[in-house]
Amino acid sequence: MQDMEQGAVNAPLGVILAGGQARRMGGGDKGELDLGGQSLLSRVIGRLAPQVDALALNANGDPARFARYGLPVLPDSIGGYVGPLAGVLAGMDWAAARGADVIVTAAWDTPFFPRDLVARLSAAAQGMDHPLVLAATDDPERGFTRHSAFGLWPVALREDLRAALGEGLRKIVLWTERHGGRFAEFPRGAIDPFFNVNTPGDLEAAAAVLENDP
Repeated sequence: MQDMEQGAVNAPLGVILAGGQARRMGGGDKGELDLGGQSLLSRVIGRLAPQVDALALNANGDPARFARYGLPVLPDSIGGYVGPLAGVLAGMDWAAARGADVIVTAAWDTPFFPRDLVARLSAAAQGMDHPLVLAATDDPERGFTRHSAFGLWPVALREDLRAALGEGLRKIVLWTERHGGRFAEFPRGAIDPFFNVNTPGDLEAAAAVLENDP
């Protein structure tokens, strides 16, 4: 990733969040669903890998089932499936061990997220002591929508996050607001760039998007 203006975050580590148990898809690993001849996870890797220095997958259970992707598999740092913040913390712990300052997260069921995700999040973080930025869209139909699985997170706040999770905090925005978190707005084109696959109908809709604009 090329250097940006002074003060912006450069080349964070990437963490793909494999959240949820895919009940509306019949269970199993949603990221393994086929979309146009590739798994959802493969498509997410293809979009995020060029934007980061290194990539890992946050997932619980047997990590061997993801061996073919060649990524480190990070279980939640907090037990009990407490939500995506536990995956963020796992990513922060991994990044800290590598000496990194920042991570960026993306959901594994969102195959069309922006290829300039990191650049826009980083630009919105300029001037922050601890870069903490979530993605958002704003359009006439849905209004302002937060996409909290897509964010820039400062490793320096990992112990604060660990303590907050221990105290029972689960909502991402409640924690980001404590630390002056910002939003980076992304334009919405013909489709929502953060469209995610939750149901069989969503998978069919995603396949139609690929068919019309591969």
